[in-house]
Amino acid sequence: MANEFPTMDFKLPKINPRYVKMGVALVVIIILIASSMYQIQPEEAGIVLRLGKFVRTTEPGLHVKVPGIEKIIKVPVQRQLKMEFGFRTSEPGIRTQYQTTQSSEKESVMLTGDLNVVVTEWIVQYRIKNPYEYLFKIRDVDYTFRCMTEAIVRKIVGDNSVDEVITIGRARIALQAQQELQEMCDLYEIGIRVSQLIFQDVNPPDPVKPSFNEVNEALQEKERKINEAWSEYNQIIPKAEGQAEQTIRAAEGYATERVNNAQGDSQRFIDVYREYSRAPLVTRKRLYLEAIEAILPNIDTKIIFDEAQKNILPLLNFGKKETEK
Repeated sequence: MANEFPTMDFKLPKINPRYVKMGVALVVIIILIASSMYQIQPEEAGIVLRLGKFVRTTEPGLHVKVPGIEKIIKVPVQRQLKMEFGFRTSEPGIRTQYQTTQSSEKESVMLTGDLNVVVTEWIVQYRIKNPYEYLFKIRDVDYTFRCMTEAIVRKIVGDNSVDEVITIGRARIALQAQQELQEMCDLYEIGIRVSQLIFQDVNPPDPVKPSFNEVNEALQEKERKINEAWSEYNQIIPKAEGQAEQTIRAAEGYATERVNNAQGDSQRFIDVYREYSRAPLVTRKRLYLEAIEAILPNIDTKIIFDEAQKNILPLLNFGKKETEK
């Protein structure tokens, strides 16, 4: 006995062609609107190309373009970019890890002005100041900028001694390299503004590093000895000069005192002589009394007698001190 299944008659609903055309048109309009709108972030600038030709630059915000005809290239003009030389960052983070490749080793080895070899590692921080020049003036601008930076740093390092490059002149050399690199960027119109050039590490090659360290230690010891000598000099010499000046001033004061005393004595003698010439007896008596007044206090035993007396009378012992019993 054969199984009999009920038959079902499916009929598709009848669609109006007008609605189909409207739906297709609506989808096309939505696609066109979506493709004509684009967003530029706050740190970016938009370069609009129409059939491959530059037409305008757009600022951050929401903009409209002609779909299918205009193309947008976003350039990070406000972002701080960095380029490394002599090393590469392998894992950025709180503990950044670096690595050295064969190409980085080649670009880090340089010859100084006194024919010494140094291994130099540095970074360049820059920003894109002109998006049009950055995209269209130079082909492969990043590679060109790297070659320019390496050439300038090699030239400046070659104009200085190894001591200046490693120790005392690093900041000056970095500033000079930054200025010359900016001048070359402006000359080639690559649209880059160099923010900073920093020497991360400058050392002699590993085979000669122990000897170089010994030389640096000897130079530091020499500098320390010189500073100690100057310190002792600054302590002793000013003191000796002060003592010499004090002795000179004391001698000048003594000389002035003796001269003034001599001039006073001579003037006094002249005044006395003038008075003596006027009244010899009075002046002679006054001089005698002044001399006796100065002498008598220094005499222990005094004997007073009268010129008219014939015999010397015994007087009391006015000048003798009583002895203790």
